[in-house]
Formats: sequence, C-alpha cells, structure tokens
Amino acid sequence: MESICIEDRKKVSLIGATKVISSTNMQAVVEINSCNLVISGTNIEVTKLDLENKEVIFSGNINSLKYMQKADKTPLLKRIFK
Repeated sequence: MESICIEDRKKVSLIGATKVISSTNMQAVVEINSCNLVISGTNIEVTKLDLENKEVIFSGNINSLKYMQKADKTPLLKRIFK
C-alpha cells in the first residue's frame, strides 16, 4: 500500500517507499513498489527517512510528482537477440 500527501506544495510525505534512488536540491527519485516516483522542484531535501516503516518526507518547493516505469534490467545481448 502506498500513500502520498502533499501539504501546500512545501512538503511531500510518502508511505510505501522502498528505496531513495537519488536526491538533489532540484529532484528526488524514490522507488515505490513496481515503479519510481520523481519529485521535482527547488530546495528539495529529505527531512525524514525511515525505510523500515517505508516512510520518507521531503520538503522544499514542490513543482511536480511523476510516476516512471523502472528501467528494464534485461542484459543488452538478450534484448538484441530475442
């Protein structure tokens, strides 16, 4: 189960996060179940990280949230020679 709560475009609370893939002051990428969530904006920072309980909180000026499919991890040769 996942839950996303946005407060005044200044704070994003995620429940269901399994991994923080990357985080900069402009963008954060979080793994949630079978996809990744990309959080874009300015001054983004992790204010709480509790992966045991699958909870992550980001603060900053949030401009967008976008779901992305995970990259295909099939080896290149297998993809070429199907």
